[in-house]
Amino acid sequence: MSKPSPSDTAIPLRIAVLTVSDTRDSSNDTSGDLLVELLEKAGHSLQSRDLVKDDIYQIRAVCSQWIVDPEVQVILITGGTGFSGRDSTPEAISPLLDKEVIGFGEMFRYISLEQVGSSTIQSRAMAGLVNKTLIFCLPGSNNACRTAWDGILLEQLDSRQRPCNFVGLLS
Repeated sequence: MSKPSPSDTAIPLRIAVLTVSDTRDSSNDTSGDLLVELLEKAGHSLQSRDLVKDDIYQIRAVCSQWIVDPEVQVILITGGTGFSGRDSTPEAISPLLDKEVIGFGEMFRYISLEQVGSSTIQSRAMAGLVNKTLIFCLPGSNNACRTAWDGILLEQLDSRQRPCNFVGLLS
């Protein structure tokens, strides 16, 4: 795997963060806080942030606004990707996508296998592209958000990553 060249200049992205939870609020949204910290540390900027209940239509409403906003290039969603009755993030996002990034969910579960064992099979992490906006749906735990960021997103949202990255799809 090729690492970014330090001589290249990274292209900072404008990222929105959505937390999907029936139990969290802005005072205890640790996974949302973590994603903001990680994206800013990587040189990207937080464009917008919200928190909604695990409801298909609330998730779609917020994401639909961001999808049509030319200032939002990437949407990171944390929560609602499990297998319980209330988890509905994949059902909310799938119909909106122009293309699904099949390998994202596969790679996330592969990386997670070492950490959580066979429990990773219940993760429905997914990603896709819609209207030149990337959407990544991550589990709601801090550990899962860090795993996705460190293992996939940090490199794939870096314009210097070779042989390819997602940044070129956003223009």
